[in-house]
Amino acid sequence: MLLRQIARMNGEWSRRSVLAWVALSCNCTQAGAERKAALADALTSYLPRTLEALENGLIDEGMAAKVFEATACASQDVAREVDSRLKFENKNSASLRRMVNTLLMRVDPEGYEARRRAKAAARMLEIRHGDHGSSTLFAELPSDRAQAIYAACDRDALEKKRQGDKRTMDQLRVDALVERCLGGECGGKPKAQIFVYVDLPTLMGMRNNPGELAGCGEISPEMAREIAFDSNSVWNRIVSEPMTGLPVDMGRKSYRPSAQMRKYVQVLHRTCCMLGCSRPAQYSDLDHAQPWSEGGGTDKVNIRPFCRVHHGLRDEPGWEFHTDANGITTITTPDGRTYTDDPTGFI
Repeated sequence: MLLRQIARMNGEWSRRSVLAWVALSCNCTQAGAERKAALADALTSYLPRTLEALENGLIDEGMAAKVFEATACASQDVAREVDSRLKFENKNSASLRRMVNTLLMRVDPEGYEARRRAKAAARMLEIRHGDHGSSTLFAELPSDRAQAIYAACDRDALEKKRQGDKRTMDQLRVDALVERCLGGECGGKPKAQIFVYVDLPTLMGMRNNPGELAGCGEISPEMAREIAFDSNSVWNRIVSEPMTGLPVDMGRKSYRPSAQMRKYVQVLHRTCCMLGCSRPAQYSDLDHAQPWSEGGGTDKVNIRPFCRVHHGLRDEPGWEFHTDANGITTITTPDGRTYTDDPTGFI
């Protein structure tokens, strides 16, 4: 395996020679060679389970790099402990990254909080000019702010789409961002809806359980409390009951869910019910598990969120979706394989 070979060379050749060989062999830049060499060192020293998953075909090199990059800022002992707890089955790149960050917070909460504050202090905005009069803006900022900015632009775009605007959603979101930054017709509209989940004892400072930012993943208890008690916060804090972690039931006997039922389903599922999809539930379609025309009710069991892309799978041959009384969705693919997504648990 190439990464093992690079790791052996690191012990036999000079660093400069190793990087030059990697760059030539992999047709990559010097920076790319440095990243690949660092990944090889990490996998063969303190990330053995990630290396095993890579060699067994459970993940690819890009996903292994996600584990390495997320743990590189922690000590090797912490990274090794995180690696030992990872589960690679049925994980895509985004869900694996969220799991690594969650485990980092649980294994080393003090270190995680220090790194979070350091990253927030290092927030930055960068512009990269490209071809044909197009440029790209890169912003690195706290996750809650980034999620809120995206959601606000997405809400503006959806409103324009409902009014018959012919632009694509991507075009509308970008135009909404420009209008919000530079001024325009979007000013004065209601703020976007973002859900932050925290249990009651943690909110009161009696415990330090992680919170969750819908669509992003778990956040530190300090960050959850900062958001919850900020008088200017645009986020909806969802406080869960300690025994069950679920909100109360809200029923309705009609096709369209009420605002309360809609919020209940969004709070319960948090994201699209498709395994691995992190689109927040409040920006997804609400789907009847058993079609309304076939007797399906508009209730907490039968209603579940699917983003527009995955909602369309209902019409594809061979796809089946089943949601049980606890909100757990089981997906069957056309080849007969089944995958289960539990909205109340993360790992």
